[in-house]
Amino acid sequence: MMSVPRSNLLVWLLIALSIPIGLYARMFQLRLTGDPSFWARFDEMPIMAAMHILGGGTVLLIGGFQFLAGMRSRYINLHRWLGRSYLILVAIGGTGGLVLATSADGGLVARFGFGLLAVVWLFSAAKAYAAIRRSDVVSHRAWMTRNYALAFAAVTLRIYLGVFEVLGVEFESSYPVVAWISWVPNLIAVEWFLLSNLRLSQGVAR
Repeated sequence: MMSVPRSNLLVWLLIALSIPIGLYARMFQLRLTGDPSFWARFDEMPIMAAMHILGGGTVLLIGGFQFLAGMRSRYINLHRWLGRSYLILVAIGGTGGLVLATSADGGLVARFGFGLLAVVWLFSAAKAYAAIRRSDVVSHRAWMTRNYALAFAAVTLRIYLGVFEVLGVEFESSYPVVAWISWVPNLIAVEWFLLSNLRLSQGVAR
Protein backbone atom coordinates (compact mmCIF):
# COMPACT_ATOMS: atom_id res chain seq x y z
CA MET A 1 0.00 0.00 0.00
CA MET A 2 1.30 3.46 -0.85
CA SER A 3 2.55 5.34 2.23
CA VAL A 4 0.75 8.52 3.29
CA PRO A 5 3.68 10.87 2.45
CA ARG A 6 4.08 9.35 -1.02
CA SER A 7 0.32 9.38 -1.56
CA ASN A 8 0.11 13.04 -0.56
CA LEU A 9 3.01 13.86 -2.87
CA LEU A 10 1.10 12.34 -5.78
CA VAL A 11 -2.05 14.24 -4.78
CA TRP A 12 -0.14 17.54 -4.66
CA LEU A 13 1.23 16.82 -8.14
CA LEU A 14 -2.30 16.25 -9.44
CA ILE A 15 -3.46 19.44 -7.72
CA ALA A 16 -0.60 21.40 -9.29
CA LEU A 17 -1.63 20.16 -12.73
CA SER A 18 -5.37 20.59 -12.18
CA ILE A 19 -5.51 24.14 -10.85
CA PRO A 20 -4.07 25.84 -13.97
CA ILE A 21 -6.62 24.04 -16.16
CA GLY A 22 -9.43 24.96 -13.75
CA LEU A 23 -8.38 28.60 -13.95
CA TYR A 24 -8.02 28.32 -17.73
CA ALA A 25 -11.65 27.17 -17.90
CA ARG A 26 -12.81 30.32 -16.15
CA MET A 27 -10.68 32.47 -18.44
CA PHE A 28 -12.12 30.65 -21.45
CA GLN A 29 -15.66 31.32 -20.25
CA LEU A 30 -14.76 35.03 -20.00
CA ARG A 31 -13.22 34.88 -23.50
CA LEU A 32 -9.82 35.88 -22.16
CA THR A 33 -8.14 32.87 -23.73
CA GLY A 34 -8.86 30.00 -26.11
CA ASP A 35 -9.51 29.54 -29.80
CA PRO A 36 -12.29 31.78 -31.20
CA SER A 37 -13.56 28.82 -33.23
CA PHE A 38 -14.29 27.00 -29.97
CA TRP A 39 -16.03 30.09 -28.61
CA ALA A 40 -18.34 29.99 -31.62
CA ARG A 41 -19.10 26.30 -31.15
CA PHE A 42 -19.81 26.72 -27.46
CA ASP A 43 -21.95 29.80 -28.13
CA GLU A 44 -24.36 27.53 -30.01
CA MET A 45 -25.34 26.05 -26.61
CA PRO A 46 -24.31 28.77 -24.14
CA ILE A 47 -26.09 27.38 -21.07
CA MET A 48 -24.72 23.86 -21.49
CA ALA A 49 -21.28 25.27 -22.27
CA ALA A 50 -21.30 27.40 -19.12
CA MET A 51 -22.43 24.41 -17.05
CA HIS A 52 -19.65 22.24 -18.42
CA ILE A 53 -16.87 24.83 -18.26
CA LEU A 54 -17.65 26.34 -14.87
CA GLY A 55 -18.82 23.09 -13.26
CA GLY A 56 -15.89 21.04 -14.51
CA GLY A 57 -13.40 23.84 -13.99
CA THR A 58 -14.39 24.29 -10.35
CA VAL A 59 -14.17 20.52 -9.77
CA LEU A 60 -10.53 20.74 -10.87
CA LEU A 61 -9.91 23.60 -8.44
CA ILE A 62 -11.26 21.84 -5.36
CA GLY A 63 -11.24 18.11 -6.13
CA GLY A 64 -7.64 17.23 -5.42
CA PHE A 65 -7.70 18.65 -1.90
CA GLN A 66 -10.31 16.04 -0.94
CA PHE A 67 -7.67 13.32 -1.22
CA LEU A 68 -5.24 14.83 1.29
CA ALA A 69 -5.34 12.51 4.29
CA GLY A 70 -4.45 15.25 6.77
CA MET A 71 -7.26 17.49 5.62
CA ARG A 72 -9.82 14.71 5.84
CA SER A 73 -8.88 13.89 9.42
CA ARG A 74 -8.40 17.43 10.74
CA TYR A 75 -11.18 19.26 8.90
CA ILE A 76 -13.88 16.65 8.49
CA ASN A 77 -16.72 19.19 8.16
CA LEU A 78 -14.83 21.08 5.44
CA HIS A 79 -14.21 17.77 3.70
CA ARG A 80 -17.92 16.95 3.79
CA TRP A 81 -19.04 20.33 2.47
CA LEU A 82 -16.43 20.34 -0.26
CA GLY A 83 -17.54 16.81 -1.14
CA ARG A 84 -21.17 17.89 -1.45
CA SER A 85 -20.15 20.85 -3.59
CA TYR A 86 -17.92 18.62 -5.70
CA LEU A 87 -20.71 16.16 -6.49
CA ILE A 88 -23.14 18.96 -7.36
CA LEU A 89 -20.54 20.49 -9.68
CA VAL A 90 -19.93 17.12 -11.33
CA ALA A 91 -23.68 16.82 -11.95
CA ILE A 92 -23.69 20.28 -13.53
CA GLY A 93 -20.48 19.86 -15.50
CA GLY A 94 -21.26 16.31 -16.59
CA THR A 95 -24.73 17.19 -17.83
CA GLY A 96 -23.35 20.11 -19.82
CA GLY A 97 -20.56 17.92 -21.20
CA LEU A 98 -22.97 15.19 -22.26
CA VAL A 99 -25.04 17.64 -24.28
CA LEU A 100 -21.97 19.31 -25.79
CA ALA A 101 -20.60 15.92 -26.81
CA THR A 102 -23.43 15.54 -29.32
CA SER A 103 -21.84 18.23 -31.48
CA ALA A 104 -18.15 17.90 -30.59
CA ASP A 105 -15.46 18.30 -33.22
CA GLY A 106 -13.90 15.08 -34.46
CA GLY A 107 -16.97 13.37 -35.80
CA LEU A 108 -18.84 10.38 -34.41
CA VAL A 109 -15.76 8.81 -32.80
CA ALA A 110 -14.99 11.92 -30.74
CA ARG A 111 -18.64 12.51 -29.89
CA PHE A 112 -19.06 8.97 -28.63
CA GLY A 113 -15.80 9.21 -26.67
CA PHE A 114 -16.69 12.46 -24.93
CA GLY A 115 -20.30 11.34 -24.45
CA LEU A 116 -19.24 8.12 -22.76
CA LEU A 117 -16.81 10.08 -20.58
CA ALA A 118 -19.67 12.28 -19.38
CA VAL A 119 -21.89 9.26 -18.67
CA VAL A 120 -19.20 7.41 -16.69
CA TRP A 121 -18.31 10.63 -14.84
CA LEU A 122 -21.93 11.13 -13.78
CA PHE A 123 -22.34 7.43 -12.94
CA SER A 124 -19.26 7.33 -10.70
CA ALA A 125 -20.45 10.45 -8.87
CA ALA A 126 -23.83 8.81 -8.24
CA LYS A 127 -22.13 5.65 -6.96
CA ALA A 128 -19.88 7.70 -4.66
CA TYR A 129 -22.89 9.54 -3.25
CA ALA A 130 -24.85 6.32 -2.73
CA ALA A 131 -21.87 4.73 -0.96
CA ILE A 132 -21.40 7.55 1.54
CA ARG A 133 -25.13 7.69 2.22
CA ARG A 134 -24.94 4.09 3.44
CA SER A 135 -21.72 4.91 5.35
CA ASP A 136 -19.56 2.73 3.11
CA VAL A 137 -16.44 4.89 3.28
CA VAL A 138 -14.20 2.40 1.45
CA SER A 139 -16.47 2.22 -1.59
CA HIS A 140 -17.04 5.97 -1.45
CA ARG A 141 -13.31 6.68 -1.65
CA ALA A 142 -12.87 4.21 -4.50
CA TRP A 143 -15.66 5.78 -6.55
CA MET A 144 -14.46 9.30 -5.80
CA THR A 145 -10.96 8.30 -6.93
CA ARG A 146 -12.40 7.04 -10.19
CA ASN A 147 -14.44 10.21 -10.53
CA TYR A 148 -11.48 12.52 -10.04
CA ALA A 149 -9.47 10.49 -12.56
CA LEU A 150 -12.23 11.19 -15.06
CA ALA A 151 -12.27 14.88 -14.17
CA PHE A 152 -8.51 14.87 -14.71
CA ALA A 153 -9.24 14.07 -18.37
CA ALA A 154 -9.42 17.85 -18.85
CA VAL A 155 -5.72 17.96 -17.97
CA THR A 156 -4.57 14.91 -19.92
CA LEU A 157 -6.56 16.05 -22.95
CA ARG A 158 -4.48 19.21 -23.19
CA ILE A 159 -1.25 17.29 -22.64
CA TYR A 160 -2.05 14.89 -25.47
CA LEU A 161 -3.16 17.69 -27.78
CA GLY A 162 0.17 19.42 -27.13
CA VAL A 163 2.09 16.21 -27.85
CA PHE A 164 0.23 15.64 -31.11
CA GLU A 165 0.83 19.25 -32.12
CA VAL A 166 4.57 18.88 -31.50
CA LEU A 167 4.53 15.68 -33.57
CA GLY A 168 2.85 17.56 -36.40
CA VAL A 169 -0.44 15.65 -36.28
CA GLU A 170 -3.38 17.70 -37.51
CA PHE A 171 -6.09 18.58 -35.02
CA GLU A 172 -8.74 16.87 -37.15
CA SER A 173 -6.81 13.61 -36.90
CA SER A 174 -5.74 13.85 -33.26
CA TYR A 175 -8.99 15.00 -31.65
CA PRO A 176 -10.96 11.75 -32.13
CA VAL A 177 -8.05 9.85 -30.57
CA VAL A 178 -7.70 12.31 -27.70
CA ALA A 179 -11.43 11.98 -26.99
CA TRP A 180 -10.62 8.47 -25.76
CA ILE A 181 -7.02 8.47 -24.53
CA SER A 182 -7.67 11.54 -22.35
CA TRP A 183 -9.71 9.41 -19.94
CA VAL A 184 -9.54 5.66 -20.60
CA PRO A 185 -5.88 5.31 -19.47
CA ASN A 186 -6.70 7.41 -16.39
CA LEU A 187 -9.44 4.99 -15.44
CA ILE A 188 -7.24 1.95 -16.10
CA ALA A 189 -4.48 3.43 -13.91
CA VAL A 190 -6.94 4.05 -11.07
CA GLU A 191 -8.33 0.52 -11.28
CA TRP A 192 -4.79 -0.86 -11.10
CA PHE A 193 -4.04 1.40 -8.11
CA LEU A 194 -7.21 0.36 -6.26
CA LEU A 195 -6.64 -3.32 -6.99
CA SER A 196 -3.01 -3.13 -5.86
CA ASN A 197 -3.99 -1.45 -2.62
CA LEU A 198 -6.70 -4.03 -2.02
CA ARG A 199 -4.30 -6.93 -2.51
CA LEU A 200 -1.70 -5.33 -0.24
CA SER A 201 -4.27 -4.62 2.49
CA GLN A 202 -5.52 -8.22 2.30
CA GLY A 203 -1.94 -9.44 2.56
CA VAL A 204 -1.31 -7.31 5.65
CA ALA A 205 -4.56 -8.54 7.21
CA ARG A 206 -3.41 -12.13 6.85
